[in-house]
Amino acid sequence: MTLPGDPLPANSPFYIERPPIESDGYTELLKPGSLIRIQAPRYMGKSSLMLQLIHQAQTQKYSVVTIDFKLVDSQTFFSLNNFLRWFCMNVTRKLSLASRLNDYWDEEIGSKISASIYFEGYLLEQIKNPLVLILHDVDYIFQHQQVAQDFLLMLRSWHEQAKQTPIWQKVRLVLLHSTEVYIPLNINQSPFNVGLSLKLPEFTVEQVTELARRYELDWCDSQSVKSLMHQVGGQPYLIHQAFYYLHHQKISLPELLDNRELNNGIYSGHLRNLLNILQKNAELSQAYNQVINSTDSNICLSPDLVYKLNSLGLIKLNGYNYQPFCEMYRVFFQQNLLIENNDLSPNRSKKENEQLQLESVNIDQLTQVANRKYFDDRFELEWQRMTRIQKPISLILLDIDNLENYNNVYGYQVGDDCLHQVAQVINSVIKCPDNLVARYTGKKFILILPQIEAGTAILIAEEIRELVKILKIKISELTKKTQTTNMTSLTISLGITCVIPSIDFSLTEFMEAAEKALYQANQLGCDCTILSSKFNFGYYES
Repeated sequence: MTLPGDPLPANSPFYIERPPIESDGYTELLKPGSLIRIQAPRYMGKSSLMLQLIHQAQTQKYSVVTIDFKLVDSQTFFSLNNFLRWFCMNVTRKLSLASRLNDYWDEEIGSKISASIYFEGYLLEQIKNPLVLILHDVDYIFQHQQVAQDFLLMLRSWHEQAKQTPIWQKVRLVLLHSTEVYIPLNINQSPFNVGLSLKLPEFTVEQVTELARRYELDWCDSQSVKSLMHQVGGQPYLIHQAFYYLHHQKISLPELLDNRELNNGIYSGHLRNLLNILQKNAELSQAYNQVINSTDSNICLSPDLVYKLNSLGLIKLNGYNYQPFCEMYRVFFQQNLLIENNDLSPNRSKKENEQLQLESVNIDQLTQVANRKYFDDRFELEWQRMTRIQKPISLILLDIDNLENYNNVYGYQVGDDCLHQVAQVINSVIKCPDNLVARYTGKKFILILPQIEAGTAILIAEEIRELVKILKIKISELTKKTQTTNMTSLTISLGITCVIPSIDFSLTEFMEAAEKALYQANQLGCDCTILSSKFNFGYYES
C-alpha cells in the first residue's frame, strides 16, 4: 500500500479518476503538437495525474521526458542563455543521446533560436516516435520573470510551429503548475491560453466514498464521509492519509476529527510544514491571519499573496472571496499562527486590527506611501481593469534630482526627510481614491492614474514639480546645524506614459516607456517633465 504523499502509480487501486479530466488528457495526448496544462494547488494530485499520462504515452510507444524545475540551481536562472542550455542538455540526456549543443548554439542569433534549432535539427530528428515533454513545477521559473517570459514565449512558438511544420508535430507539451500565471505575458505569446487546460478539483462525496471502499472501510453511511470532508475538505492527500491510518487502525474517526489533537495527530507534520512556510513570510502570515479570522469572506488581498496561498492549498477561491481550505486549517492556524505586530491592540475592533495588519504589509515605512510590492500588485489589477473597460491608464515615474548630494553633504537623515516630504507633496496633489502613489525604488516614486489621459497627467506632473521646489525652505531648516546657506532648491524629473491597454503590447513594455521618458528628462538636465513618444493617448501637440 502506497504511503500517503507519494504520487500514485498508474496501476494503483487507490487512484480515483475525476471525469472527464483523465479521458480528455489521454485524447489530447494523441494529437500532433498538442499542449496540456495541468493546474492545481499542492497536494491535489498533479503528480499522480502526470503518471497516468506517462503510462498512456508509453503504451503508445512515445518517448517521454520529464523536467522538474525544482531541481534547477539558482545560478542557472542568472541568464536566459544558461537556463536554455541547461534545459536542452537535460532533455538530451533523458533521451539517451549524445550532446551536440555546441554544434547548434550560436549566441549571435540568440538563445531561444539556438534552442529551437537544436530541437528541430537534432533532437527531434534522432527520435522516431512522438516526444511527450513534461515540465513539472513550472511555478519555479515564474520567480525569474525575464527568463520565464522568454522561455514561455519559446514554448508558445513551438506549439504554433506544429500547425505548419511536420517535425514539430512530434512534440506533446505538458505543463504542471500550482498557481495561476502571475507574470505579465502578451496574450499572443503565452502558452497558458492555448491547448487543453486541466484544473484538478477537490474530490466529491461520491469519490471519497469510493476511495473508502478501496481502503476496505465499511462506510455505508454518508455521514462519516461528510464529517471527514468538513474537517479536511476534498483534498486528495488529506483524504488518502486519513484512510491509510484508519485502514491500519492506528486512529479512529472520532480521534481524527478531534481538533484538540491537531498538534499531535496524523496531520501534525503536514500542518507544521505549512506553519513553517507562513512564519518565514510575514506578509503571507498576516494575509492568512486575515482569512482565518475574518467573518467576512470579501477580504482585500494582493494577487501575489492570493497566488501563494492558493498554491499552498491553504485557501478556497470563489471570485474575490477567500476562505480557509478546510475547517482543520482554520482551527490549527487560529491556534498557532501568531502575528507579531506592535500596532495591534485588544482595545481596537477586530476589523480595525485587520486593517492595520494589511496596511503594515502595503506601506513603505519611511515615506508612508504604498511600497513597491503593493504597486506591482495594484498596477496589474488596474491594467486588467482598464483592458476590460477599454479606458486609458497613465503612469508618472518621478525621480528626486541629485538626492545623493544631500546624503553626502548633510547625511542620510536629511535625505530621508527629503523623501518623506516629497511623498507628502505628491499625496497632497493626488486626491482621487482610484489613484495610487508608491515608492518605486530608493529615490523614485510612481503614480498610477486609471482613466486619466496624457494631457491631464502632464498637468498633475507639473503641479507636483512646481510644489516640490517650495520644499527648499523646509529642507534648509533641517540643515541649520550645518551652518550652510548655499543650499540649492530641490527639484524632480518626471516621465509620463499613457495608453488604453490592448493585446498589442505588454504591461512590461508600458512600464519601460515610463522609465525611458524619465531617463530622457534626466538627460535634458533634470527639473522637467517628458511624455513618452511611444504611448501618449489623449495628448496631441498643436
